[in-house]
Amino acid sequence: MMSKKFIPVILILTAGSLFLAFQTQGKSDRDNPKSKYTKIIRHVGLLLEQGHYSPKAIDDQFSKLVLKKFIQELDGDKNVFLQSDIESFKKFENKIDDEIHGAELISFFSISDVYINRLKETAGLYTDILSKPFDFLKAEEVMLDREKLDNPKTESERKSIWRKRLKYLTLERLNMMLDDREKNTGKADFKFKADSTLEREARDAVRKQIDRYFATKITRENNDENFSTFINAITGNMDPHTNYFAPVDKRSFEEDLKGSFYGIGAQLKEDDGKIKISALITGGPAWKGGELKAEDEVIKVAQGKEEPVDVTGYSVTDAVKIIRGAKKGTEVRLTVRRLDGSVHVIPIIRDEIKLDDKFAKSAIINSDHKVGYIYLPEFYVDFANPNGAKCSDDIAKEIEKLKAENVEGIIMDLRGNGGGSLPEVVKMVGLFIEDGPVCVVKGREEKPYQWKDKDKSVLYTGPLTVLVDEFSASASEIFAAAIQDYKRGIVIGSTSTYGKGTVQRNIPLNPESENGLFSNKEVEDLGSVKLTLQKFYRINGGATQLKGVTPDIVIPDRMEYLKFREKDNDASLTWDEIGKSDYKTWTSTISNDAVIKYSGQQIANNTTFNKIKESISWLEKYNDKPYSLNLKQYKEEQKQFKVKLKELDDLYKINKELSVKNIAADTVDINAAKEKIEKNTQWLKRVSKDIYIDETVKVMNNMITQSATAKRD
Repeated sequence: MMSKKFIPVILILTAGSLFLAFQTQGKSDRDNPKSKYTKIIRHVGLLLEQGHYSPKAIDDQFSKLVLKKFIQELDGDKNVFLQSDIESFKKFENKIDDEIHGAELISFFSISDVYINRLKETAGLYTDILSKPFDFLKAEEVMLDREKLDNPKTESERKSIWRKRLKYLTLERLNMMLDDREKNTGKADFKFKADSTLEREARDAVRKQIDRYFATKITRENNDENFSTFINAITGNMDPHTNYFAPVDKRSFEEDLKGSFYGIGAQLKEDDGKIKISALITGGPAWKGGELKAEDEVIKVAQGKEEPVDVTGYSVTDAVKIIRGAKKGTEVRLTVRRLDGSVHVIPIIRDEIKLDDKFAKSAIINSDHKVGYIYLPEFYVDFANPNGAKCSDDIAKEIEKLKAENVEGIIMDLRGNGGGSLPEVVKMVGLFIEDGPVCVVKGREEKPYQWKDKDKSVLYTGPLTVLVDEFSASASEIFAAAIQDYKRGIVIGSTSTYGKGTVQRNIPLNPESENGLFSNKEVEDLGSVKLTLQKFYRINGGATQLKGVTPDIVIPDRMEYLKFREKDNDASLTWDEIGKSDYKTWTSTISNDAVIKYSGQQIANNTTFNKIKESISWLEKYNDKPYSLNLKQYKEEQKQFKVKLKELDDLYKINKELSVKNIAADTVDINAAKEKIEKNTQWLKRVSKDIYIDETVKVMNNMITQSATAKRD
């Protein structure tokens, strides 16, 4: 829903673009990037100032933050720019805001030109460094996270930084080669290689990796790419979810969503020259296998048993071409490095990737009581088809099936659910409560608007728990907050949900390039901005922004030490509150407070969870320290690390697997195809081994017992 006050902004953009189009008839911005960039930056500034929910003043202070962010995005590891470059850029600290408002665009071209030249200089360093053997007996350290350090003062210092980084990469490979030699010595057909040979091969492998890294980086990071980075430094300083999409980025995104293909069902992203897993498609081969994780770095890709191709430094597009295949049933093997540093080879059988596996599904967990379990990956709706899938309708169907099985309680699992349709959230909450407000939405200079459930009927009245984690965002947070505020159920999970309490909409920078009243095919597409227009509030008055939802019962999470929530971004909008809505809390025979207190004490005294917290704390400290470049010390550190990692993995294995089975009504459909049988088996297995579901079942058993006791009394 767009603010009425925002409509004039679209008209201003249209009028401004038409004026420029008539003014430059016979000319082409395709041949004049400065003219095109100038239009983009001015239109972006207009959108931010006139349309953003809570615009920051585009002044000298804003300009300073944009400059800092742009430099950080170009050279986050501080190994390309010299400190003298950084000092020279300070002359633009008070200029970028003027350029947004119409002054000649100079800052971007100046910084981008220096960056491209410095990048080429840096690319000339590694060949010489890797031409000579490294001394791994020397006591030396490298700090891989250079965020808090300064840029090198001299070219010699920059070369030293790269020497240590390249030495560390070589050390990693050499250590793996030495381990392989130790494991295979004495085996038939094994060819023993001396340390010096392995060291040379390790350096050669790193050289090939860096060859690709710089080839990709220099080719890709031209003025167009760097300008998108520059504009996103501007939009990103308004808030983390306001983003600029260049036309090519928007087209690529849309193309990826079309049709089906044979692949592993993983979405990739580029992160500082590394290819990483950004997300797994629910129900896809990678998801079913359970081994590949979000944020895993893809190091190598092999077609079955063939020699693997090192993809470090590849572009995402090139990596996707290698991972995807032409035939269903073929095997691809990914060598990945986890966030914790461990390396794994993961075989995956390609399959046809469809997005219909994102839908809700349910099962029955038999423990002390019969518990219904519903998993919802996102709040989906098919806007193009009135008769298409809607998560609220699907959840209602799952509840009806569970009720037919006489379950005594229901677990709603929203972990990893990044959100979706707001109207669907409202309808879903309405399945569990009588009529009333679900959340409040407020636009810029608008009065708060309540989204209400107007249906007095309640589909399910029994015990309810909602399972969340740090990836539960937006619509998931609205659902969890409403259930919590109505005291309708108990929310369980990590210390807080993600904390995204804002609403965005894609706005074209030149509306006349789109289909519409002022459409003009001769006008070049300038891209679009995903703009933050509104903010969500709980019915208790507090925003879900920044703070997210704090579960009633907190369970230690192994991802807790990674700083990626909304609150970890300095540009995030602030938390605030409005007046409390008028609503009536749920009346129940269950004392939520008593259950929460008891379960909290059980978790606090749980040896396994306490050890998990200790291990998480250890990992956080381990990842925030210098790494040794001495082979002997490196091996000791790796040995200690692997022991700690195995301890953590073992802690997540529950002593007795849960008894999980399908709903009787689903068995006919599941057994209709071999593919569905395999997919279902994998899913049930995953649920049965999940330590968080196991703990939630214990909470649910307590609620059910209390409810049954109250009824007898």
